[in-house]
Amino acid sequence: MTLTEYAPAKINLALHVRERLPNGYHILDTIFAFIADGDRLTATASDNCSMNIVGPFSKGLPVNDDNLVLEAAKALAKAAHIDANVHFTLTKNLPIASGIGGGSADAAAALRLCNSLWGLDWPLEKLCEIGLALGADVPVCIASSSCHGTGIGEQLVPISAGQWQNMPILLINPLKPVSTGQIFGQWDKQDKGVFEGPVNELESVAKGRNDLQPMAISLCPEIALILEQLSQSNPICARMSGSGATCFALFADDEACVQAEEQIKSVFPDYWTLTSRLHDWDFGRER
Repeated sequence: MTLTEYAPAKINLALHVRERLPNGYHILDTIFAFIADGDRLTATASDNCSMNIVGPFSKGLPVNDDNLVLEAAKALAKAAHIDANVHFTLTKNLPIASGIGGGSADAAAALRLCNSLWGLDWPLEKLCEIGLALGADVPVCIASSSCHGTGIGEQLVPISAGQWQNMPILLINPLKPVSTGQIFGQWDKQDKGVFEGPVNELESVAKGRNDLQPMAISLCPEIALILEQLSQSNPICARMSGSGATCFALFADDEACVQAEEQIKSVFPDYWTLTSRLHDWDFGRER
């Protein structure tokens, strides 16, 4: 039996950093959203735990014990007291180390797949507990739906009827990986305040910020150039996602989104771009 799951890209519509904890994690106030595109993961019963990686961004992604997909399968198997007998094929469509949760989304997809493949049928909450040990963004990627995240990003409150649902979005990445640890390590430790306003309103999102953006720009100046170019396309909102280097812009209609991509490609022909839509997947939840 072969099962397939999508691993949609995660977007931080706003990312307010509040405090650094002694363990190196940070207290956050963030709005998570997801898009209709991402990586794809398939799982097949096997006599061991293995994987292969294909797709446009497969090069340079290791297949070893540090791979989050394999880590996720082994963590779930350990919790269930069974052998991690599964073979994965990951189609890597998203840039690596790009601030849109690619690795976390892949790990979340692995947890959902193995949960089904092995007949565990564990609830999402239990998968989230296992996922948190793999990374702070893994729990929100399990359901892949809009959430207001606090704590280190693991305290999640679903956002119903977010005004951004199905809204066109443009993603741009200069294909220059940045280190999440290095970006957070350079945070200026200035608490600039919580996310203000109703969490499901676009106006509140547009007034938000990404507190990691200045640090990321210092390491990857291309981010500032992308955002400057995006500002000329009259977006509803444009900023960096996560720790970068992917930037995004929201638009009122498809035509404006496509025109913005064409303009970006004319200025930065070698950058990765993707036009998509914001979309709540609600994996594993009853509808």
